[in-house]
Amino acid sequence: MLYRLFPVLIVLGLAACNTVEGAGADLSAAGTAVQQEARAAQ
Repeated sequence: MLYRLFPVLIVLGLAACNTVEGAGADLSAAGTAVQQEARAAQ
């Protein structure tokens, strides 16, 4: 039974890594935009 579940767990793990990486890139872009607006407001 475990031999059938193992590939599914690997795929889900890889998908989670990509999702977290994408979220990190989005947060970084949002932080850059906030910094640019703050500099423009000074």
